[in-house]
Amino acid sequence: MAAVYPNMLQDKLTNEIFSILENKFLFGTNTFTNNDNGKVRILSMDAGDAILAANALVHLQSILRAKSGNPSAHIADFFDVVAGSGAGGVLAALLFTRGKDGAPLMTADQSLTFLLDHHRTFTPRRRQLFGRRSASKLLKKVFGDLTLKDTLRKGVLIPCYDLKSGAPFLFSRADALEMDGCDFRIAGLCEATLADAAVELKSVDGRSRIAAVGGRVGMSNPTAAAITHVLNNKHEFPLCASIQDLLVVSLGGAADVAAQGFSEMVDQAVSMAFGEERRSNYVRIQGVVNGEKKRAVAERILGEKNVESVLFKGKKMVEATNMERMEMLGGELIKEQERRKNAILPTVLLSSPRSSSASTLSSN
Repeated sequence: MAAVYPNMLQDKLTNEIFSILENKFLFGTNTFTNNDNGKVRILSMDAGDAILAANALVHLQSILRAKSGNPSAHIADFFDVVAGSGAGGVLAALLFTRGKDGAPLMTADQSLTFLLDHHRTFTPRRRQLFGRRSASKLLKKVFGDLTLKDTLRKGVLIPCYDLKSGAPFLFSRADALEMDGCDFRIAGLCEATLADAAVELKSVDGRSRIAAVGGRVGMSNPTAAAITHVLNNKHEFPLCASIQDLLVVSLGGAADVAAQGFSEMVDQAVSMAFGEERRSNYVRIQGVVNGEKKRAVAERILGEKNVESVLFKGKKMVEATNMERMEMLGGELIKEQERRKNAILPTVLLSSPRSSSASTLSSN
């Protein structure tokens, strides 16, 4: 039965992505773009073991600390929205959940160490059910009873597939603030986005229940979901008029062929939507971290030439390495951070109340 879900989800997400492409190529976006509005900064992390993503963020955190002059800066300080699927969802939760001191629960370095220490728990296993019991205990130990409302004042999106509704489901901080029935414990939603077999999950108030299958089943790359969330959400992102008003960082690491194929499809579509702006507004780092020496493999991938999707031309290797793209990205993030200090109008209004954008993509 699970084999049909990826196709169903691909159809739904393809419609979402190509509605963006239709608006861009048929109607254009330059008329509506105002550079003074700044850019909404999105961080997206694929399913898989998230080792490549975590390692890339360790380097990005170091770059941002050096460029900002703040030795204690966190990744979350420089992004407005985070989306993570599978182990990427766990990484998102580690970096964007508020700790006791008000800072993120973990730094990028701590998150990488955590994922490396427990990679067997988070890596999808072939031909056998996911070891949810060990994952459940570990996640509860890390997150306790914290819920989506305990995440930082950022857009937080973590996907799964709800077997009860037959539709993709996005755990969303914004929806949790709007409705108690959309607030879930972080340990539970992380277990849900990891699961290969159905996980029964209920909201904190007990009113909402889902039967979740993991995010990697059909939304291994949540970049498109994050983009559509921002572009369709004028309450929180009032000045974001087009895809050109976005700065998107997408970190890959699909664990199997099916998930990798879906991730590449999303990458191709998003690259097409950005067009020429993809070189400054969209960074995609993709690779598969296999073997026991995962940190070393992740480091090697960062040293390789970056590969980008080109309209009607497939993949193209560019001169810059993945690490050099990270350096460029750090500069863009700092530039946007500095611009906001003197901006008259806010680029994001994440604390403002809104009507729910709905947690299922099918109802957007």
